[in-house]
Amino acid sequence: MKEYLEKYNMWLNNPCFDSETKRELESIKDDEKEIEDRFYQDLEFGTAGLRGVIGAGTNRMNKYTVGKATQGLANYILKRGTEDKGVVIAYDSRHMSKEFSEETALCLNANGIKTYVFESLRPVPELSFTVRKLKATAGVMITASHNPPEYNGYKVYWDDGAQIVPPTDKEIIDEVNSIEDFSKIKSMGKEEAIQKGLYVSIGKDIDDDFINTLKSLVLNPDIIKKVQDDVRIVYTPLHGAGNIPVQRVLKELGFTHVYVVTEQEKPDGDFPTVSYPNPEDKKAFKLALELAKKVDADVVLATDPDSDRLGVYSKDENGEYVSYTGNMSALLIAEYELSQKKEKGLLPSNGAVITTIVSSNMTKDIANEYGAKLFETLTGFKWIGEKIREFEEKNTYSYLFGFEESYGCLISPHARDKDGISAVMALCEATAYYKSKGISLWDQMNNIYKKYGFYKEGQVSIVLKGADGAEQIKSMMDRMRKNPPKKLGEYDVLEVRDYKEHTTLKADGTKGETDLPTSNVLYYDLNDNSWCCVRPSGTEPKIKFYMGVKGKSMEEADKKLEELTNAMKNYVE
Repeated sequence: MKEYLEKYNMWLNNPCFDSETKRELESIKDDEKEIEDRFYQDLEFGTAGLRGVIGAGTNRMNKYTVGKATQGLANYILKRGTEDKGVVIAYDSRHMSKEFSEETALCLNANGIKTYVFESLRPVPELSFTVRKLKATAGVMITASHNPPEYNGYKVYWDDGAQIVPPTDKEIIDEVNSIEDFSKIKSMGKEEAIQKGLYVSIGKDIDDDFINTLKSLVLNPDIIKKVQDDVRIVYTPLHGAGNIPVQRVLKELGFTHVYVVTEQEKPDGDFPTVSYPNPEDKKAFKLALELAKKVDADVVLATDPDSDRLGVYSKDENGEYVSYTGNMSALLIAEYELSQKKEKGLLPSNGAVITTIVSSNMTKDIANEYGAKLFETLTGFKWIGEKIREFEEKNTYSYLFGFEESYGCLISPHARDKDGISAVMALCEATAYYKSKGISLWDQMNNIYKKYGFYKEGQVSIVLKGADGAEQIKSMMDRMRKNPPKKLGEYDVLEVRDYKEHTTLKADGTKGETDLPTSNVLYYDLNDNSWCCVRPSGTEPKIKFYMGVKGKSMEEADKKLEELTNAMKNYVE
């Protein structure tokens, strides 16, 4: 019998699994393809922990896979002897998020580990902030970020407030994988856990500390007060966790014209107004842009369900609302933050900016402009968090700004993950500042291009679901790895960097080694300030292709990017 069918039958017949789970599995007994998809693998930690479709099966998010992950985490914490420090648990608006947070807490409690559980949904950055504030040993965030409604996930954070990185991630997953019998997963009643002081509810006090910390990061509070009645902001939380903290921080800073999209204000795991709640998707802004036109908004902002990502629109020179890529909005914030710190004499001599290898090359120019050292990491904000930790432990650099192209940045080390709440705050402050100077955000974006060059980036994803899709992605990566190109369209390949094999290969045949952790990533450094990169997604069934160019004008950059994108597609095919 095929292995996935054996697992399916075990779940059907094992008394460990409840009747509801078995009824769900009985309903697919004649659909072998569905059985295979649910049981062909166990959910694995990718760039953001567990993530999968909600449902019964080893390849699904359910109370058993969550319990198994938590028991593994508990075993690891107990081995390290840090159980007394406790674990912070938060969740967003997705289906089963609250239930999974309870399962997580009560499993940890049954293992003698104290938990601090948020009383209602909270954003990722507040979870990260709280782990640090309470000096907890770990944190767990129940979320699937911007995935479609049928997904949920489980992110693990370590004591620095950052997502787990090697060797911790591997050591935890080894503990998880060692649990073969689901009956070994411990749990206990909530009332008993509360009575024993193991289950602690948290909320308002932490909220106050988080918001006050964000407000302390504002560089020009006087200018906000000066133009507070002139700046019009439209915001949508896309049915997620950002609504309350965003409205609160903007109100307390003095912004008087903040318009929230009513239809998307309340938490709703069905995300009924969008096909999927991703601020990278222009369709997610439909209602926000309609409202923006009614109120003549200066800036239009959207955060995803766990509020770590930020999408942005503002008016161009023709009065039309235009979208910003994740690179654009992050670079806009970076230029504002660093320029204002320089003006106020707040830039340290050992400042550092961190970004990922697939983000805009303009970052190098901005870092140079403000005398900061630039560090590049692999894709995934956890690597940026790891770098901040390294700076602190070695007392080497002062963190100034970090971002990745996938719509996430961090303006200070108060948290160690993408912070959409502080990003909203920073962009609204920047909007107020530039308005006081008589220019719009879009004017400033163009000023940045004129200052540093017209950098343009793009991304293409190919979705390949299931076991067959995973095999196709593997074959594509193997093929590209074995046959590195010498040219991509009109571009010469100056160097190929293989982060899985830790090798570099220059056009003249010179070989070297990469200096980042092992990852299934291929990077092509091209002539004329251009580049390409390819990697399988760590959280979704897709393979991603990234491209970047630099032009003398935006029109030239657009043309170059289109040509390079087509060249990459032709190479893959």
